Amino acid sequence: MMRSKTIPLAGWGRFPTAKAPAFRPERVSEAAACLKADGTLLARGAGRSYGDQAINSSGSVVLTGRLDRLLALTTGDTPLLEVEAGVSLGTLQRLLIPRGFMLPVTPGTGFATVGGAIANDVHGKNHDADGSFGQHVAWIDLLRADGQVQRLTPDATPTEFWATVGGIGLTGIILAAGLRLLPVPGNAVFLKEERMPDLAAFLNGLRTACSSARFSVGWIDALASGDRIGRGILETADLSLESLPLRADKTKRIPLNLPKACLSRPAVSLFNWGYYHRIPRRGRSGLAPIPKFLYPLDAVHDWNRLYGKPGFSQFQAVIPDAAAESGLRALLSAANKGATASFLAVLKTLGAEGQGLLSFPQPGFTLALDLPRRAETEALLARLEAITLDHGGRIYLAKDSALSAEGFARMYPRLDAFRAAVTALDPEGRFSSDQARRLGIR
Repeated sequence: MMRSKTIPLAGWGRFPTAKAPAFRPERVSEAAACLKADGTLLARGAGRSYGDQAINSSGSVVLTGRLDRLLALTTGDTPLLEVEAGVSLGTLQRLLIPRGFMLPVTPGTGFATVGGAIANDVHGKNHDADGSFGQHVAWIDLLRADGQVQRLTPDATPTEFWATVGGIGLTGIILAAGLRLLPVPGNAVFLKEERMPDLAAFLNGLRTACSSARFSVGWIDALASGDRIGRGILETADLSLESLPLRADKTKRIPLNLPKACLSRPAVSLFNWGYYHRIPRRGRSGLAPIPKFLYPLDAVHDWNRLYGKPGFSQFQAVIPDAAAESGLRALLSAANKGATASFLAVLKTLGAEGQGLLSFPQPGFTLALDLPRRAETEALLARLEAITLDHGGRIYLAKDSALSAEGFARMYPRLDAFRAAVTALDPEGRFSSDQARRLGIR
């Protein structure tokens, strides 16, 4: 059996924290050897989920970062990239875009791994046009609890495949995958940015963007209130026929944890005012590199230190279109009344229901909020959960650190089907996580 080393664990929000023995295999055979460990196991990629999803404090974790090989690239009418699960999406984009391809769907960070993207069935700024990540996966090699490596496909093994896509690591260890690619004409998008004065205008702007642009996303001033509630910046983009000169990526790093005073309401309000007014009244447009548009925060390494040593919780929910304006207004009002001040509030549209049994997307609008950890944060998260339930919404498991088991069961109608599938794949419950236990998934 491989040797393990006990390491500290946390999600990107740096809360909660735990320690657990960790294995770091470099070959598939070494990953299989990890199954000999006592207790439960959980695969962990880059640790970019925000809460306790990739933490297994009562068992061990299998770090997949060294399972990062590129296995094959097939071009032609149906381009396909075959990779191991530990490679990051950003690495793949840097290799693919100069060759005329890109991943069809990615989340807001390129540091996420292929395995993590599958396990969370991540979505991007183009969900209406291109769906979620799992819809572009041709096959998955899954290391099961019995030690067998099974190739899953949506046609031959649909139950196992769609339990693994969005299955938050509970069906086994994803070792490799075949990813369908999107041909791109250049390395840039044509980006338009415009101010949205309030929530109603924002929702109308996003609805229009669904039919006029491939990508759309909004930044919201989470501290705006009254007639200005929901104001922000709408970004729409399409792939450009033009390319930009290749330049070295410029990155910065947050060197230390910022003091609590930096997140006071006056400080965040001043930042939000400046960020909103950086866009002229008439808007602006131009070319932007594809990675810079897709991963704006990746240019600032360790940006989670902005929230100080206590960390932060991210809340993300989707509200169906019919209840969107009232539901989003209630979420923003509740967050605004709290003592925490959110730098980051992101609004997007979602298209069709995700196909994974625990996939997050459903038609509507999704709002994400970063909430610094304070004494009142848990109560605020409970209030946001209640508002989401009242409006027929759903909370994203990749961002979750506080959802109740009761709320989870109400939000995910295919939970019983997932339980049956995961029990068939892993009857002894070898794969588990702190989140899975908190939510009572098994």
